[in-house]
Amino acid sequence: MSNNTTRRDFMFQSATAATALWVTGKATPVIAKNANEQLNIACIGVGGKGRTDAKEIAKHGKVVAICDIDDKRLNAAASIYKEAKKFNDYRELFNKMEGKVDAVTVTTPDHMHAPISLMAMKKGIHVYCQKPLVHSVDECRAMRETAKKYNVVTQMGNQGTSQDGFREAVEIVRSGAIGDIKEVHVWTNRPGKWWKQGIKRPTATPAVPKHVHWDLFCGVVPDRPYSPLYHPFHWRGWIDFGCGAIGDMACHTMNMAVMALDLYDPTTIEVETSGIVDNETFPLWGIYHFDFPKRGKFSATKLTWYEGNKLPDSKLFMGHKPVGSGLLFVGEKGTIYSPNDYGSKILLLPKKKFADYKKPEPSLPRIHSEHYKEFADACKGSKVKPMSNFEYASRLTETALLGLVALQAGKKIEWDAKNMRVKNGNQESIFLKREYRNGWM
Repeated sequence: MSNNTTRRDFMFQSATAATALWVTGKATPVIAKNANEQLNIACIGVGGKGRTDAKEIAKHGKVVAICDIDDKRLNAAASIYKEAKKFNDYRELFNKMEGKVDAVTVTTPDHMHAPISLMAMKKGIHVYCQKPLVHSVDECRAMRETAKKYNVVTQMGNQGTSQDGFREAVEIVRSGAIGDIKEVHVWTNRPGKWWKQGIKRPTATPAVPKHVHWDLFCGVVPDRPYSPLYHPFHWRGWIDFGCGAIGDMACHTMNMAVMALDLYDPTTIEVETSGIVDNETFPLWGIYHFDFPKRGKFSATKLTWYEGNKLPDSKLFMGHKPVGSGLLFVGEKGTIYSPNDYGSKILLLPKKKFADYKKPEPSLPRIHSEHYKEFADACKGSKVKPMSNFEYASRLTETALLGLVALQAGKKIEWDAKNMRVKNGNQESIFLKREYRNGWM
């Protein structure tokens, strides 16, 4: 290619053709694809999970830019990706690297996922964004619509979706192995020992560490004094920055149930909880009840989410010991138990009844856990669309976030999905619609 802009346009057109083929069966006429064309990648957020995302995506392209609000993390990444340009501010990265980036990984606190991803997609850049996809329902809709409008390749970082066991489990559930399913139970051991919830905003105001660019960490949300209770990692428990246990883990642990049963657009949601503290941090524990109406061949379904060491009734496990995270499908002919965060391992219960069970023929492609490769290949023109693309991932994330809308409402809510509104209450939840700080979009 003669220059970087032309090169990125080539990659963009190839991926657009692949997307059109997946959706309509007809490819948009473009210049010939070249699967060996180098993918130039920017990694935004390179500490913690971001370090893993950068390492894995670098196997499928060249990391040409890295960005982090923490200089220690940024410099550690720079020692690995020696030719990559360094940035603290994602806006500066997109400005200075205009036309030089084909794809981006977004691995930041939850509140910055949508602002960064939306800016990238509007520039024709393909996006791999960590879970949960966004921080609010309106951002779910915006991500889905923007990805479609700009014809970019997208993937959410719930890597369990790419495991062969996950896809086989979806097929088994869809096949009706346990008959009509009217109950689903999903649980997680978070927050537990992982991060703090149910606490007040810290009163101490220590100096911001020299390596941390605090205003850039706050980003689109109102500024507040720095605290090590926010950065690094513990931001997950704070309403302004994270989505709590259900936001952090439902995109993994609820994923198989949502995909298998089309669990979108619940009509009512109600939460039992230890209570939000000062509208700052999520509860120590919660039990979220979702009611889904009849959907095509699927009956009306009740899904219950448990967090903070809460579990389903022990009788549902049919003598099996519950693990820290997992899910149960309760059907008219039996139970499916997944003692696994990703739903990639399942037991059909009672075992004796299903001893001679024959699995359905595969209907979903097997990619052997190659989540990053699935994304990168699609960026290069593969005809296989990533399974956790933003069309799907936004709907999965929205289901989880509606639990937080009900949590903030403090009562059972009735949801109008078409008009994106709570029928029986105000529309003020930050998890329904949020306003950004000036200068950030």
